[in-house]
Amino acid sequence: MSYTVEKLEKSQVKLSFTIDAPTFESAIEKAYQKTKGKFAIGGFRKGHAPRKVIEGIYGKEVFFEDAMDVVIPDAYGEALDNEKSFEVVARPELENFDFAEDGGAKFVLVVTVKPEVKLGAYKGLEVEKEVAEVSEEQIAAEIELARDKQARMIDANRPAQNGDSLTIDFSGSVDGEKFDGGTAEGYDIVLGSGSFIPGFEEQLVGTVVGDEKDVTVKFPEDYHAENLKGKDSVFACKVHAIKSKELPAVDDEFVKEISEFDTLDEYKADIERKLKEDAEKSSDQKYENDVIEKIVTGSEVEIPDAMIEMEIEDMIGEFEYRLSCQGIKLEDYLKYMKMTVDNLKEQYKEQAEKSAKSRLVMEQIIKAEDIKISDEDMNVKIAKLAENAGKEADEFRKTLKREQIDYLVNQILSEKLIDTLKALNPAK
Repeated sequence: MSYTVEKLEKSQVKLSFTIDAPTFESAIEKAYQKTKGKFAIGGFRKGHAPRKVIEGIYGKEVFFEDAMDVVIPDAYGEALDNEKSFEVVARPELENFDFAEDGGAKFVLVVTVKPEVKLGAYKGLEVEKEVAEVSEEQIAAEIELARDKQARMIDANRPAQNGDSLTIDFSGSVDGEKFDGGTAEGYDIVLGSGSFIPGFEEQLVGTVVGDEKDVTVKFPEDYHAENLKGKDSVFACKVHAIKSKELPAVDDEFVKEISEFDTLDEYKADIERKLKEDAEKSSDQKYENDVIEKIVTGSEVEIPDAMIEMEIEDMIGEFEYRLSCQGIKLEDYLKYMKMTVDNLKEQYKEQAEKSAKSRLVMEQIIKAEDIKISDEDMNVKIAKLAENAGKEADEFRKTLKREQIDYLVNQILSEKLIDTLKALNPAK
């Protein structure tokens, strides 16, 4: 077997193979041994007819197609083992296959390879880092959230206000006809929550217990029920109860009840500390993203279509998994959204191209900076994960599968890359 390599445009490579007669003959014999059981030849038990007999009846080319399935993967695999100048990123495409007069064969494969990256500047870039600040308003908002969790609902002996919880009966109709799902009894609704049709909750403000009121609303044009889209409707409502929130006072006793602290000042200080940590993480993350974006924008690489398609498939796969966690099938989601898989792919295309470019640029920097992972790096990572899992490091390591090890390697490499980029581009 011999082959030649020709570089094409758009990160493609043409591999032209020449298979000598003995090699192709060996592939034909393998094809015969694999498929002879399919042939029922008179005078022979099924699967026991000699190759020459089968070829005499069906022609000498009868095993050629199956021989191709033998010789192509073998030759292609050997070529990939030999070639270090390119990295294949998609399945090869068979351009042609010819049988030579000498008993050999020739075929051409076109493969998509990882594109060359022309790195832009990635050192000494001027990237500002936001100052992580925490305001009194943020602290007060956190305290209000804690108060809200401890709130009691009490009867409100007054007209309903936004924020009140009402218990109502309602019966909806369009053009005097009731519709499915438009009737309920003892239904709880919070005024101002926006959980009902626009305009519904507002018309219940000012009502009192015992009131009966017709609420007129128009269903949105994008409402999920086709028979109700854009329709005017009337809901006959009766108010049975109005409850309002009673919030606890913010004092030392409140703090003791909801936290491990004894005083309001201690509690506020802890909130400020946590908010500060979160703000620092957010600021640091944005700085890291800004550094990477600036590097990627300044670099040049032509992403082959096959890589973009693979990236899109990965994104759709991840989206499908997230939907499944909510008990939703992708096909049901697409039907509800009136979309096709092609529509979804088109939505992901730009994001996929950016993601592929970013990954390729980062891989090039890893090579340029000779970033490697040591055994110590892996040991530290595994030890930390084992500690979090409450296990010994050696015991935890034994539970890891190959794909989990690969994930950890990529995670460590990514962390070291980020540390390197931050050191090369100190925040301003």
